[in-house]
Amino acid sequence: MKNVYDVFMERGFVEQATDDQAISQLLDRQEITCYIGFDPTATSLHIGSLVPIMALAHMQRHGHHPIALIGGGTGLIGDPSGKTEMRQVLTRQQIDYNAQCLQQQLSRYLDFAEGKARLLNNADWLTKLNYIEFLRDIGRHFSVNKMLAAESYKIRLEKGLNFIEFNYMLLQAYDFLYLFKNHDCVMQMGGNDQWGNMLAGSDLIRRMEGKTAHSMTFPLITTAAGHKMGKTEKGTVWLDARLTSPYDYYQHWINTEDEDVERFLALFTFLPIEEIRQVRALTDVRLNMAKAVLAFEATSITHGEEDATDAWQASTRAFRPKPVAEGILPSSTIPRKESSADLSAIPSLEKARAAFEKGIPAYELLHETGLCSSRGEARRLIEQGGAYINDVQIVSYDEKIHMHHTDELGMIRLRKGKKKHFLVIAK
Repeated sequence: MKNVYDVFMERGFVEQATDDQAISQLLDRQEITCYIGFDPTATSLHIGSLVPIMALAHMQRHGHHPIALIGGGTGLIGDPSGKTEMRQVLTRQQIDYNAQCLQQQLSRYLDFAEGKARLLNNADWLTKLNYIEFLRDIGRHFSVNKMLAAESYKIRLEKGLNFIEFNYMLLQAYDFLYLFKNHDCVMQMGGNDQWGNMLAGSDLIRRMEGKTAHSMTFPLITTAAGHKMGKTEKGTVWLDARLTSPYDYYQHWINTEDEDVERFLALFTFLPIEEIRQVRALTDVRLNMAKAVLAFEATSITHGEEDATDAWQASTRAFRPKPVAEGILPSSTIPRKESSADLSAIPSLEKARAAFEKGIPAYELLHETGLCSSRGEARRLIEQGGAYINDVQIVSYDEKIHMHHTDELGMIRLRKGKKKHFLVIAK
């Protein structure tokens, strides 16, 4: 039977690890406690945090005990890792509020009942440290020369690294030590930009406790086009439904580039890897169906099956994809029949039928729906061939949109480029 480290390897979660063989053997022999830290600089996490969240979920599914650590204490300083400029320093009140929001959010992915997982906040111990004792007991184990060689500090040195940020490695290492001593936590996981900080924690445990604790990092996830996960032309894709609706969340995943479908199914769903590997042989309609499976599964994990079903039905009804190809990823729970859909899930606008009877210039409708920020942008979009009505390219900026463009339900489907859709309903 595969252990969870085998699952991480085959699904593409592992970038670096302190000792692959030792970690795999450890996970074979016993149930362990591991942790990942989450930065509370906003009220919601975004999809760039999904890899670590899914990693904790996999650990729990294999019988291990994850700790989701909210960085309420370290958030008061700001992590320089992967940043070229100092982060905005938030107040304790802001940090505490954000931490509460993240605690509720993470509960959707992990089962915290009966000690199966723990939600901790490092403010509970870091804000109580005595500075002199900390320097004497912890600081003496750190070499300044070695710290400056860490990639996270080398990047910041070019623009200036202040003393507050310089302490971050010590605090993260102390977190690992604290969790090791108080919660028997023997493994830390995180983004690859945290590698230096994580090694510092493993080393601190070795020096102070004479024992081994492991670290593992995830790769930086980018799309096939080189875009960072979590960022789109529309802005950040949040995990909070109040910031990114389940419908928009679903649309983000269904618009995944062809080259990313297999990789994202492996990282962001729990579907069996043997089924996911079938995707590499798919093309055209069947590949689009795999994208729908990815969108449904990812949305279901984050927002629940009911919201995922509503988003799938709304997308199907509005944009009328080709019939579902059977036999693709059969263990997916995606609905196979369309039922009544809640059209409120779709970005839409109601217009009086009288306006369409007179005819509405295409560029004005594109602006009114918000697909274009101005009439000038709408004209340019049409001239460049990027505007569509009912999947037919609009050839003239002043082309009139009439009632004959509506379907039997009185709907018109507008599209900007490949991915931005809007529904106009004639009333």
